[in-house]
Amino acid sequence: MDTSFITINTHSSIRLQTSLGTVIYVDPFGFKTEPHDADLILITHTHFDHFSPDDIARVRTPHTAFVMPAYNMREFIEAGFTDESAAFLMPYEKAMPLPGIEIETVPAYNISKSFHPEDKAWMGYVVVMDDMRVYIAGDTDDLPENREIECDVALVPVGGTYTMNAREAAAFVNTLRPTVAIPEHYGSVAGSAGDGEAFAKLVDPEIQVDIKL
Repeated sequence: MDTSFITINTHSSIRLQTSLGTVIYVDPFGFKTEPHDADLILITHTHFDHFSPDDIARVRTPHTAFVMPAYNMREFIEAGFTDESAAFLMPYEKAMPLPGIEIETVPAYNISKSFHPEDKAWMGYVVVMDDMRVYIAGDTDDLPENREIECDVALVPVGGTYTMNAREAAAFVNTLRPTVAIPEHYGSVAGSAGDGEAFAKLVDPEIQVDIKL
């Protein structure tokens, strides 16, 4: 499966582009340029490496739409976002922020660590586009309630410390059974440069692994 429509700037700063040219960013971070090409920006949670107002400013346009966790509405509004520009959602909700693009929200939290508490209601996303389901896990562990997510592509954190490590992420993906798995959230803020390769070696050979970092 060709996943050239997905790029990772760094860490877990993800960019998707539909067949019609619509550009979606998830947690834009670490930009050295100012592409100003975002039609839609999704934010998973408010840690600095996921919610960066400076990087959002580098990719947004005057018409960019946003989807953000409802729990952090005050923080987003204080940073200049409004109800008119953003949909504030909870896990297990759906939205259609742009024609032809549907967003499904799923939980993202830690089970035995305190970095991402369940009660924050932070999120991962399933982006439905071009007759395809792209799951972007956010900062999470292997959650029982996420093992039934239907997706063609799964982008999962593998760097450990704050999220799943490579072994845990591979076990999750092997249960999830996407066509393609893409490791992220390693090599800079968390994890090491070799985490993607370590993940790939543990994923079922029937699942395609694309390493983009």
